[in-house]
Amino acid sequence: MNINELSPAEGAIKNRKRVGRGNGSGHGTYSCRGSKGQKSRGSVPPGFEGGQLPLIKRLPRKRGFTNVFRLEYVVVNVGELDVFENGTEVTPELLVECGIVRNFNKPIKILGRGEISKSLKVTADWFSEAAKDKITAAGGTAEVFDYAETEGSEE
Repeated sequence: MNINELSPAEGAIKNRKRVGRGNGSGHGTYSCRGSKGQKSRGSVPPGFEGGQLPLIKRLPRKRGFTNVFRLEYVVVNVGELDVFENGTEVTPELLVECGIVRNFNKPIKILGRGEISKSLKVTADWFSEAAKDKITAAGGTAEVFDYAETEGSEE
């Protein structure tokens, strides 16, 4: 088989519709545009609403803004920490290992929803006051994760 012998499959190529070539073609007179109206006479620009002020012009130009420096936390509630054994040191690595947190991409914030009955040493990036109170009331400690210490220990 040579390149000059190749051809497309049967029915793969169709002739384009030639409109406005007389009534004998089947596409004469109105040229498949129907009769009368704006669409039969030319193209309609996108967003055109018949002369009415378009929606895009009626809306205010800007509404608020997106803060690109916003810091998003992974939220872990105190009630979720009750699965650990008494006296466990709960770190971000342990939370990922147990499946409570998916990954280390975002800092971890401990919030106060739920109850905790075990004494735990919890280390995270941020704690709410209610979460700190509940952890300390159960006999545990709440420590804020210090990035400077981890960077120094890697060297």
